[in-house]
Amino acid sequence: MSNFHLPAEWAPHDAVWIGFPSADDLWLDDLEPAQAEVAAFARAVRADGAGERVILVAADRAAAEAASALAGAAAEIIIEPFGDIWLRDTGPIIVHDSLGKRTALRHRFNGWGGKYDLPHDDMIGAQLAARAGFPLVERDWIFEGGAIDVDGTGLAVTTEQCLLNPNRNPALTRADIEARLLADLGVTRRPEPRANVGPQIGCGIRVLERLSACDDLAQLASAGVGAVAISTPALPQISVRVAPGSTAWTRMPVFANSVRSVMLRFSMKAFVLP
Repeated sequence: MSNFHLPAEWAPHDAVWIGFPSADDLWLDDLEPAQAEVAAFARAVRADGAGERVILVAADRAAAEAASALAGAAAEIIIEPFGDIWLRDTGPIIVHDSLGKRTALRHRFNGWGGKYDLPHDDMIGAQLAARAGFPLVERDWIFEGGAIDVDGTGLAVTTEQCLLNPNRNPALTRADIEARLLADLGVTRRPEPRANVGPQIGCGIRVLERLSACDDLAQLASAGVGAVAISTPALPQISVRVAPGSTAWTRMPVFANSVRSVMLRFSMKAFVLP
């Protein structure tokens, strides 16, 4: 039984958290350029007041001062300790409970299977939820926000390499994971592509490389419609459109600046206030 429902990413929301590059030892000579780029992204999201509320999350006071100087009135600045800026993975997941009340889920986090285990990344979700006034529900399994994408109607895309990887939840079976996705996020189904575009890695996504997080690979764009990134020797491609109950694939070129856009997307987490 589903306890919660996760809206689609394009559903109306009140604000977005964006992680602001803060750690000298992680960014080295790239710190200032990264800060400038994220601040520019924040200004674009705010769009001189025509966009949405932006909250830049800085890990310390020095970073907060840099964020304020670069973003100006485009963003609110808060200080909460974190390691990596990828709030999409480490931030809380905002869901609706059975009464429609907004609730923050805090799943366990282990640094992407121990690959990047940084201080405070396992706590930033709870800190942001508390600061925004969300009731917090602790979950007992390892899960990252970027591991899944939903369309708000119960359809989800994800990958075996992430959710079934023994470096995340070695004691959980596929059935266990699916039961948790239903209970936590309201996931009831997944697409089943028939197109022969590469080895299947689970939950309907086929890709050419053994990558992990779903948002490395795929994005649902509207109810039942998604895009999956595919590389070919001749030309990078995107294979597009997954419809509930049937599957149709088309191809679109991947533009050179898409990597930068995706990287910025990983640093943000949209939410609706309680």
